[in-house]
Amino acid sequence: MVLKGKKIPLFIIASLLFGVKTYIVYRFMFNIELDNVLQELILLINPFVTSIVFFSLTIWFRNKSWQITFIRYAALIGTLVIYFNLVFYRSFTDFLTIPQLFQTSNAADLGTSVLSLVKLYDVLFFADVACIWYLSKKMDIYEYTVSYPKRKRAFVLSISLLLLSGNFLLAEMERPQLFTRAFDREYLVKNIGLFYYHMYDAAVQSKVKSQRVLADGNNLQEIKKYIAEEIRSGEQSELLGVAKGRNVIFISAESIQSFVIQNDVNGEEITPFLNQLVNDKDTYYFENFYHQTQQGKTSDSEFLTENSLYPSSRGAVFFTHGENEYHAMPEMLKEKGYYSAVFHANNTSFWNRDQIYTNLSIDQFYGKDAYEITEDNSVGWGLKDKPFFEQSMEYLQAMEQPFYTKFITLTNHFPFELNAKDRSIEPYDSNSNTLNNYFPTVRYTDEAIEQFFTMLKQTSIYENSIIFIMGDHDGISANHNKAMSRFLEVEEITPYDYVQLQRVPLFIHIPGHNNGKVISKIAGQIDLKPTILHMLGIDTSNDIYFGNDLFHDDRKGFIAFRNGDFVSEEFISASGICYERLTGEVLQIESESNQDTSCQSIKEKVETELAYSDEIIYGDLFRFIDFNKQ
Repeated sequence: MVLKGKKIPLFIIASLLFGVKTYIVYRFMFNIELDNVLQELILLINPFVTSIVFFSLTIWFRNKSWQITFIRYAALIGTLVIYFNLVFYRSFTDFLTIPQLFQTSNAADLGTSVLSLVKLYDVLFFADVACIWYLSKKMDIYEYTVSYPKRKRAFVLSISLLLLSGNFLLAEMERPQLFTRAFDREYLVKNIGLFYYHMYDAAVQSKVKSQRVLADGNNLQEIKKYIAEEIRSGEQSELLGVAKGRNVIFISAESIQSFVIQNDVNGEEITPFLNQLVNDKDTYYFENFYHQTQQGKTSDSEFLTENSLYPSSRGAVFFTHGENEYHAMPEMLKEKGYYSAVFHANNTSFWNRDQIYTNLSIDQFYGKDAYEITEDNSVGWGLKDKPFFEQSMEYLQAMEQPFYTKFITLTNHFPFELNAKDRSIEPYDSNSNTLNNYFPTVRYTDEAIEQFFTMLKQTSIYENSIIFIMGDHDGISANHNKAMSRFLEVEEITPYDYVQLQRVPLFIHIPGHNNGKVISKIAGQIDLKPTILHMLGIDTSNDIYFGNDLFHDDRKGFIAFRNGDFVSEEFISASGICYERLTGEVLQIESESNQDTSCQSIKEKVETELAYSDEIIYGDLFRFIDFNKQ
């Protein structure tokens, strides 16, 4: 490349090409919310600042061949970092973290899911890398390298650092206390870029690893005080002891969201059986129940349910802190004579279940090896839900009672594959194959749950049990908002709408109860542990948890998400915007006001609560407590 008779140094060419590519990915591939001109400006300049800082390091190599080698591999490695994040983002609308990179035992099970996220046009992401390698191979190496004197190298370094400081200053102006309030990775990527986010993530990981070593349990008193004042209720639940001595059957319904309940596609009910349960007199249905998972997805859902602690903001607690001591629900139930088991036709090592289930005091895990799996009875991630429940019944009927059992379904898992012969309804017709195929797999799972109920009713187990059905997390990410807006018949999916889409169904079915109803109060997965224990008549006064019993009114009043957003009875806080919950009216944009509002007051409680939960997990603080002697 020539400019007025002079060759442009390769590090400048690489900086410009890499900067343009990175900006295109940020702006058009990642679904990043931009609320004002300053955010647009930061997103525009950050890719170029980052690439200039990194590629200008080449001037410190005196050996010209080393300069070329550095530029080649910096472009290749940087591209791979962007691309791996992009593929991950297409599925989870999130960015990779260091803990996830070490979840290697999950890799073998991700096959079809990952392949479905790779696009043919992805080869274009490597066009600039190919260009740089071509230039460095075909042209005279000395025409594209530089040999600056020490003073000029220092000048280039100063300019790079000045640009970086300017970027960080703008980021701090846009998002004050960005690094101390960094629950949301999108804010970090939007304001400082993907590469500095990964450097920050590495620093956080180092800090997290040191917390257990430095922890001594002294902070537990402060945490207990917060729980006593803000969470624990002095009143008794109206259903305290309603299921005392009964078995607990918990169905974790993979990726089922509440928008499918009492809804239809192509003129057909999506969930006819679950729709019946909504109006069943033995069933309580929570229509404003939210999942609170983060990167751990199903494992986060399990962690929330068993512990009433929040999952990690980075990676999955099942992996990062699987060796911790917990005071989980199965342990508390075991003290009352309950036997516990999990049924899930997947590998025992997936999500590190083979280790953490022992620490949660789960007695038995019926994994992949416990089932007869053939090509005909499996699809996507493994055993179909109908044969899964059928084969599980033999184990369930032989189990000593009372028991606490959890069934984790698989069929309604991304990428939502299902054979035509198993479809009861046809796919939706939109620009998103993911959303299109979602509805037939949801319907299949609905039918499988109905079949399970039928089998239970043919045994004595049914009348002596309480049955929970819960969607474990969302199945349709923000990458499919355009198709989702069409299905919901709205103009667009706003941050408010997206939070509302995080609602998942929760059914509590008590055979013979005859007092069920639809409950509209907000609730979340954090609430299940105290709710289940209270319904079984088990005392939780010595326990430490961040949820509330769903059947009493003296509650903290908000549901926190791992990124710092929240839902309360009055407000929804999402992407820095405070909405009126029932109408969706915008009340305040965080970046435009420093006023102390009710929304901001709740947000401070949310951040406090998340931080306390992290202290317990990262410091492994329960090892300092003997819950039996409290």
